[in-house]
Amino acid sequence: LIGLNKLGFSAETQAQLEELIIQPTGMVLSTGPTGSGKTTTQYSVLHKLNSIEKNILTIEDPVEYQLSGVTQVQVNRKAGLTFANALRSFLRQDPDIIMVGEMRDLETAEIAIEASLTGHLVLSTLHTNDAPSAVIRMMDMGVEPYLISATVIGVLAQRLGRKVCPNCKEPYEVEASELRRFGFRPEHPEQKITLWRGKGCEICRQTGYKGRLGIFSLMRVNDEIAELIVRRAPLNDIRDAAKANGMLELREDGLNKVLEGVTTPEEVMRVVFTAGH
Repeated sequence: LIGLNKLGFSAETQAQLEELIIQPTGMVLSTGPTGSGKTTTQYSVLHKLNSIEKNILTIEDPVEYQLSGVTQVQVNRKAGLTFANALRSFLRQDPDIIMVGEMRDLETAEIAIEASLTGHLVLSTLHTNDAPSAVIRMMDMGVEPYLISATVIGVLAQRLGRKVCPNCKEPYEVEASELRRFGFRPEHPEQKITLWRGKGCEICRQTGYKGRLGIFSLMRVNDEIAELIVRRAPLNDIRDAAKANGMLELREDGLNKVLEGVTTPEEVMRVVFTAGH
């Protein structure tokens, strides 16, 4: 099991996420396309929260990793065990934390919200391109905006990118202006910036990449964002408020990782811009 500190979070984003997940109530959502590492992040969060005095229940499809001390239930539609049915029975067991593998329909979303409103921390996932879009998706599912604003305390969008191979990494220079599409605003566009790439070696099978890391964007819901949600404000207004509240967009977190030398501009383009942006 991978610890939160090994997933690729910046120190600031990890601290903000840890602050959200220690709340006694509320809903924290992970969002991104299939294969973006959402399940791994959810397990890392549960591992961080797991202690003898915490009653943690999960409903998953399927259970991908066994967590000791956590009650994990696998969806079984043939037997009538759906996300919604399992959630209903969970609420009778007085858990502290509930993890719902995915919010696929209105029924599941409404019971998850009920769980959150009655004093539980709820973790779940959605498929949207970025963090602010998650609240719009919930509205599209039919969830009342006031219920979303009363329960969702944070949304973590993520992608999974490849890391530069540490064995064959080499520096190279680009003009700062080439990084503009990532939101980089250089004072001197023609200034040279040193980046890193893998030459290709036996260890990375000549790809130049070895290992993976997450690229993250965390929206923390403050009073202003909650008010925008209640008013059914346009997505761009919610996104602007989230950025004003400190949210880095996926491309910005990706750019930071490029400037740190852990991945490449091409890889960030591949996973952030082509996967929905």
